[in-house]
Amino acid sequence: MSVDQPARAEVVIDLGAIRHNLGLLAARAARSGAQTMAVVKADGYGHGAARVAAAAVDAGASWLGACSSAEALDLRRAGITARLFSWLDTPDVDFAPAIAEDVDLSASSAGELARIADAARRAGRRARVHLKIDTGLSRNGCPPYAWPELVHRAAAEPGVEVVAVWSHLACADEPGHPSIDEQARRFADAHAVARAAGLDPLRHLANSAATLTRPDLHFDLVRPGIAMYGLNPVPQREDLRPAMTLRSSVVLTKRIDAGESVSYGHTWTAERDTTLALVPVGYADGVPRTLSGRMSVWLGGKRRPVAGRVCMDQLAVDCGDDEPAVGSEVVLFGPGTRGEPTAREWADTLGTIDYEIVTGMYRPRVRRRYVGEGER
Repeated sequence: MSVDQPARAEVVIDLGAIRHNLGLLAARAARSGAQTMAVVKADGYGHGAARVAAAAVDAGASWLGACSSAEALDLRRAGITARLFSWLDTPDVDFAPAIAEDVDLSASSAGELARIADAARRAGRRARVHLKIDTGLSRNGCPPYAWPELVHRAAAEPGVEVVAVWSHLACADEPGHPSIDEQARRFADAHAVARAAGLDPLRHLANSAATLTRPDLHFDLVRPGIAMYGLNPVPQREDLRPAMTLRSSVVLTKRIDAGESVSYGHTWTAERDTTLALVPVGYADGVPRTLSGRMSVWLGGKRRPVAGRVCMDQLAVDCGDDEPAVGSEVVLFGPGTRGEPTAREWADTLGTIDYEIVTGMYRPRVRRRYVGEGER
């Protein structure tokens, strides 16, 4: 989309909200003696990794987490100098550029460790490595039966500095779930193996939910992700401020008679004479088609239902006898402080999680705009 043209739709990112949220999370961690790693993978959960990273560091993060080494290198190119950690790459990725840029890497197998060590030799410097133990999520991470071999290889590898032992929780967003304590026990066992091998690694396990609910699992470093963006992963109330708003505008209004139908398939028929407002945003812009018939927007100071199916490029809003002006703001979701829909509401309606909603907002036709530069 040309920067010279007005946006069809935009996501507005409140950096003040991100600073507030990260500050709250970092304060929780600090009370436990832990540092904070702000997770900015997937382009900052759709919020823009570089801008979010800068705001997070300003608010107290001493580490930043990126999924891939490519994401980490993008942050370095954007001028981010904080400690960076990346943990998931394909087997054909060369780790040497990340090592040269002082990016910490994760190893979950002896083979991955060997690739990192080879890259370190070519980069001419030691690689900083976090060994990942699978404690029960059964995704990435070394299985317990292979853990002693991985630890001993890492301890003996001159091109590698073992910085940390880490893992990831499966059910931390369900406080009291028995798997949390079981994973903590397995993590302690894995750490003991590393210590017995002569290593003195940092420990990190806590995601957003555990940062909020399990101070005993903060250890040396916590890794908040979704909570930094103001979306609460746990049932209890927290002072988190959603940072993303999706907005568009009215491009056309028209009256239709009772009995007229709207959009593809004529799934919606007017029960009375009404005014429709056309909004130039659709499923190509991140509005799920499956919200058709189940969503409303904030327009003219109130919620109004979307009439008919969400299309690729547009949707229609039932405004009754009101006639909003062309150019009027339409909020599809936001923090909810005015009564507008929220990302969580979309997620609940669709039977998914709000992570999926906000990460889905990185679209070519949706402009990103930042506010709250100096706010906390």
